[in-house]
Formats: sequence, C-alpha cells, structure tokens
Amino acid sequence: MTAVLSSDAGTRNAPAQHFEVRRFDAPVGAEIVGLDISKPINDVDFARIHRAHLDHHVVVFRDQQVTPADHIAFSRRFGALEIHVLHQFQLKGHPEILIVSNIKENGEPIGLGDAGVYWHSDISYKPRPSLGSLLHAQELPSQGGDTLFADQHLAWEALSPDLQKRVLPLKAEHSYLAKYEELRSKNPWRPKLSQAQIDQVAPAIQPVVRTHPETGRKALFVSEHFTTRIVGLPQDESDALLAELFAHSVKPEFVYRHHWAPHDLVFWDNRSLMHLAAGTPDELRRKLYRTTIEGDTPF
Repeated sequence: MTAVLSSDAGTRNAPAQHFEVRRFDAPVGAEIVGLDISKPINDVDFARIHRAHLDHHVVVFRDQQVTPADHIAFSRRFGALEIHVLHQFQLKGHPEILIVSNIKENGEPIGLGDAGVYWHSDISYKPRPSLGSLLHAQELPSQGGDTLFADQHLAWEALSPDLQKRVLPLKAEHSYLAKYEELRSKNPWRPKLSQAQIDQVAPAIQPVVRTHPETGRKALFVSEHFTTRIVGLPQDESDALLAELFAHSVKPEFVYRHHWAPHDLVFWDNRSLMHLAAGTPDELRRKLYRTTIEGDTPF
C-alpha cells in the first residue's frame, strides 16, 4: 500500500525547486533546506520529499513563512486531513488546524497547552490512526519548547528475540480518555468533553507491533498516553508488560530532540515514531499550528 500522493495540472509540471535533504546527526530525522511549500511542487520534487519522510520518519522544513492555507494545501498532498475532536481549539476559518499553545486571551486558552505531555503517536485511539502530523511554528519561547521523537522501528529491532516473539501476536486497547481527566485536573487547558465528543473517541484495538504500510518495517505501537491494556492478559501482567515496553521504546539511542527555529514546519510519521513535548515555562508564550493526515488500519 502507498500513501495518497495527490497532484494536479498546476503542480505536476511546476518548475523544479532546488532543495537539500540533510540527515541529522541523531538516531532519526532530517532537515529539508531551500524548499518553499507555498510554491507549486512538481511530482519529481514531491517524490523526493515523500522518500525523505519514509527514510527519516521526521523531516524539518526550514524557514516556512507560509499561511495556514499553504500549510493545509501542502498537508493534503499526502492525504485527507483529520479534524481534531477538540473543536474548541480549531483555528478560525481553518478547522483542519489544531492550535497548540499555552497562550491565554481574555483569561481563556487559545489552544491545547498541554499537548504531548506524555509519549504518544497521534490518533492511535481511532481504528485508522494518523499517517502523520505537520506542526508549524508561529510563536516560540526563548527557552524550552523542544519536541522529542522516538524511532519505534529501532525500538522493535532492539527487543530481545524472546520478547519480539512474545509481543508480535498481541493486541492492545488505545483510548483518548485514558489520561484526559487526570490532565484536566492538573491544568486549565483541557475543556470538559461533551457526550458527542466522547462518542467520537471510543477505544480502539491495535496491534502491539504494526507493519508500516509503505516500507514494510515493523514498529512498536504502544504509548504511555493512550494504551490502556493488553487484550487477553490479566491486568497485572498487562501492566507489567506495558511498563517494560514503554521504558524500552524511549531509550536515548532511539530519540531525536528537536530545538525549534522560527518558521520550522515539522512533519513526522505516526506509523514510525512517538513524540513528546519537553515543556515550556508558563510565563513564555508558545504557539504552533498542527494538521494531521488520515492513515489506514494498522496491521
């Protein structure tokens, strides 16, 4: 299976853009320098971008001084976009964009201020989790605000053969509500969910080890934020196994730490990675815009 890579006559034959893909000195990740996503991108250039995303799992497009409409249009080249359940934090006029921010206006949060406080893969709690997410820097703090990415292909490959054999056939439950009330009790960012919102996020059962639909590589697919239990195991055994996998999956040798620069657009593969927000001091402003691409059913 391949990703939905859409183009039209206006982009198919567009002039080439001269850009570089530079691998990071890290376990995972690369930057793309010299590309302007607001300009038409021809199919040859887009294929290079797509390949870089598959090879490096997280790619950083530098200096993207673009509009929300540009951000959305580029994201749609990879597939249809998700509308996040927290409609309260949609960007006005652009429901495809979730505002990630610790800023308050008139005493109310303008965005999801505690996004990413636990390791997770976006939308793993739906039957068809996200393919990937694109996060665009709008306003950055002078300190803090880093995002960490952990390569779950490397995590799978580093498991002992016995543990690989044990977890390969297992399935696990993922729930958006797993830590929701705990997070609401700690900070002011999360609104009380309506019944309609709760109905949108019923738990989903996923394989503990998923196969990437485009590359065929296996990856661990459990997270401390959303995974609640291993199906078919007693709760104590499930808890112990999940704790072991959670600790293993985010070892330093699997992790890239992203220090944000102005106008960075970071695109990560939720089929390959987990990510974590390192935190921002409360007194410093941070605002980013996120789009999320629909994925397919894990196997």
